[in-house]
Amino acid sequence: MIAWFRRTRPAVLAAARAALLGAVAAAAACAPAAARRADVDSGEPLRAAMDSLTSVIVYDIFSPPQASRVYAYASVAAYEAARHADPALRPLTGQLAGLGALPAPEAGAEHHWGVAAVRAFLVVGRQLTFSQGRMDTVRAHLDRQFADAGIPRAVLARSAAYGDTVGARILAWAATDGYLQSRGMPKYGVTRDPGRWIPTPPAYMDGVEPNWGTLRPFTLDSVAAFRPAPAVPFDTAPGSAYMRQAREVLETARALSDEQRAIAAFWDCNPYVMHVQGHTMFATKKITPGGHWMAIASHVSRQAASPLPATAEAFARTAVALADGFIGAWEEKYRSAVLRPETVINRWMDEGWQPLLQTPPFPEYPSGHSVVSTAAAEVLTDLYGDGHAFTDSTEVPFGLPVRSFPSFRAAAQEAAISRLYAGIHYRHAIEAGAAQGARIGAHVVARVQTRARSAQAPTAQAPTAQAR
Repeated sequence: MIAWFRRTRPAVLAAARAALLGAVAAAAACAPAAARRADVDSGEPLRAAMDSLTSVIVYDIFSPPQASRVYAYASVAAYEAARHADPALRPLTGQLAGLGALPAPEAGAEHHWGVAAVRAFLVVGRQLTFSQGRMDTVRAHLDRQFADAGIPRAVLARSAAYGDTVGARILAWAATDGYLQSRGMPKYGVTRDPGRWIPTPPAYMDGVEPNWGTLRPFTLDSVAAFRPAPAVPFDTAPGSAYMRQAREVLETARALSDEQRAIAAFWDCNPYVMHVQGHTMFATKKITPGGHWMAIASHVSRQAASPLPATAEAFARTAVALADGFIGAWEEKYRSAVLRPETVINRWMDEGWQPLLQTPPFPEYPSGHSVVSTAAAEVLTDLYGDGHAFTDSTEVPFGLPVRSFPSFRAAAQEAAISRLYAGIHYRHAIEAGAAQGARIGAHVVARVQTRARSAQAPTAQAPTAQAR
């Protein structure tokens, strides 16, 4: 049963997303006209689009940095269309690096901003992913939902056209961020330099996205603006600081509680888990760390009854924090190129030891989970408040139970320490990553001014927020 489930997780997730879209469409068709219109006037269609984009990203097996880029550009596109529904919202032109002025909608003409925002989001998401047919299916579902809500055809067409225009402009902006150029840059070169990262079992994959730090950040003045303190120097002498941190990983792994194992599994978010059976190798597809936090943003906005503009605002700010977090973390990962605990422990302590979770295929320092989780938590805390409790069921489609948190920062702290329990990060990388993420998150909060600070987006605060 376990082997079957691992093989079919992507199908289970895709079926769940398809069922959700089908149920939404069926419910909308059966609901009274006023209720159908209220639904499409809310943030729900954009949240459905976000859930579907995540499903496609999982299916396409995007790396964590690549996924963050897709989320950021698609979310900015949605925001720039949706902001016209709320005069208090400000354009991101001049706030995000390289983003020029976007076309204004036709003056004096009626638009449905939900249609425009969803269309802009899907135009960008479709272009930046591989499974474009799946994205077309999502768009067809949502187009039908908008049409069934009684929106006049002329308004639908005008709104969709505006969304297409915004999406095209965002894609043109994305094309200048250095991503295409990074495709032609050299791969990570494995050397005999002592202490320099080398690929890890079982697949010994090449280092993922070694040139990600060359991409243009969204808000950072420099990719090194919030570079963490130096990693612990490589030193295999018994009792050295380097070997002590490796020893802590080994001893922690040998004494894990059931709760610590559950925490590690919940925050795994590794799209690269490879399984080897004889001469056969197959992958388990899972959500990325960025996808996990975008799911939290989506469903917290639903529980808070956030309208379309505020939902788009939460998506854009969270996604930008994640994207800049990955750029900053990856620049340091390949600059310092620190060995993973598995390599150190196998070579100098216990040849047969394996971490609880599979080691990801990129250098150790800093912990990327720690960076991006803390950055996202800072933005969400700014939006919803420091004591916003929520229950996170993002991992349910992957066979894991829900977990509850008293705040976004508490969730980020658990995500960070989970990497020690998993056996894939040293404590120093976790703490340095969290510090780097907090600084990046605070920078995004200060830099990305979607509205005047005195006009914080109103949210219907609820005791808990269910994140699926």
